[in-house]
Amino acid sequence: MKNIKILMLFMLTAFAISCSDDETSLGSVTNANPAGNISALFTITQDNTGLVTITPNAEGAVRFEVYDGDGATEPVELLPGQNMQHIYAEGVYPVKIVAYDITGKSSEATQELTVTFRAPENIEIIATPVAGNSFGIDVTAKADYETFFEVTFGEAGETPIPFNEGQTVNHVYSAIGTYTITVVAYSGGVATSTATKEVTILDPLKLPLDFESATLTYSFIDFGGCATSLADNPDATGVNTSTKVAHMVKNAGEVWAGTAIQLEEVIDFTTYKAVKMKVWSPTAGIPVTLKVENAADSGINFENQQFTTVANAWETLVFDYSAIDASQEFSKLVIFFNLGTSGSGESYYFDDIEQTVSPLSITFESAVNMSSFGNAITTVEVNPDQTGINTSAGVGKFEKPNGAETWAGVAFPQNLPLDFSVMKKVKIKVWSPQAGIPVLLKFEKGDDNQVFIEKTQNTTVANAWEELTYDYSDVIDSSVPYQTPVVFFNFGATGDGSIYYFDDIKQSN
Repeated sequence: MKNIKILMLFMLTAFAISCSDDETSLGSVTNANPAGNISALFTITQDNTGLVTITPNAEGAVRFEVYDGDGATEPVELLPGQNMQHIYAEGVYPVKIVAYDITGKSSEATQELTVTFRAPENIEIIATPVAGNSFGIDVTAKADYETFFEVTFGEAGETPIPFNEGQTVNHVYSAIGTYTITVVAYSGGVATSTATKEVTILDPLKLPLDFESATLTYSFIDFGGCATSLADNPDATGVNTSTKVAHMVKNAGEVWAGTAIQLEEVIDFTTYKAVKMKVWSPTAGIPVTLKVENAADSGINFENQQFTTVANAWETLVFDYSAIDASQEFSKLVIFFNLGTSGSGESYYFDDIEQTVSPLSITFESAVNMSSFGNAITTVEVNPDQTGINTSAGVGKFEKPNGAETWAGVAFPQNLPLDFSVMKKVKIKVWSPQAGIPVLLKFEKGDDNQVFIEKTQNTTVANAWEELTYDYSDVIDSSVPYQTPVVFFNFGATGDGSIYYFDDIKQSN
């Protein structure tokens, strides 16, 4: 008989899962969920003996029973992390794993094990970038006649990671570059098959931008007499403790001098329509303009201007782009300090450019999502007094009829939670028939109106517009997603038929 070297391979195919409950309980934990995500890792000794190591795994399991599928009627009992071994001949074997949780409840899965005499064929490597992490990669693989895989990702000092078909292995690279992923498919014998796939890891320049990355190249496109570069933080206290920041020197030159940063990813303004930026200025009251442009056509742009409020200290400015055309592509940032004034060599710093939600701004010049309660009646009407501080055409009319509840009011649900990290004050223009009327302004958590912050201000004039300011800096909980502003006129008093008007509910510094 010819001496033929026989190669054996084990192939893991799809498995079926069924669950059953044990009547056993352990005191107060009888309501625990049964063990889930049951699987087993099959590995083969590469000596043509057919010796397979079976390692069961499941979420929430405290012990296992493993039936080898080769005719054994009694299971092998294992604890998490333990394994069993069995020698198989060629064939297909239904290996059953029963997992028990701490209460004694059981769940089971049957996983087919195929023993054949063919080497792995048709290896396919699937490499997928990890969302939100430009250095991360997810790898899975499939092949014909394989038992299990091992993967290395092309970095020095790696230990191969074993996995079965259908499983995903994650890796985070240490630096940008092109790497070779190597997948070895193992058979039931000594034979293996190998496939490779190249991946290129990039670190695109995109928002948020913090100037701290060691792998990014921060290129500043200066114009009009400005000189911008990376620098050490001149004041790593307060709102900005970063190590590195951008430093702009505005030399004598054009009044429109500034710098531009070309991002490598288009900014998505469909949901988050504002941008925050930390700035440091030697003078308070300096205008800071943040403009976004289309990379190919600078004529497609949008800009917003804010003013510094402190000198020689970091502060965060919010630039509102709620009126931007989100269908256009914007990927260039253009930054101006003291636009309209020629430089004198003064220094400005900026850092931590990131998107956020637009500041709260409720006007009545178009449709408004609002909901009255407590028998209040709220409508949009023509401004009854278009003089003084409010010349708007449309305003909100709030009527508190006779007998209306003491807590009658109107709510304005927002699409997204508000960002109170920078603008902790809210202003509202009101018109009241009497002075001394309490106006309560409340902000509720989006899905729970029992979680809220509120402040009250009193009107000071009668039959005229005035602006009330509410400061929430002492009550804001940054972990709570406040989403719904609620307005109450003459809170605590039963309705007497009085009519109030209000307008321009806006966040402010």
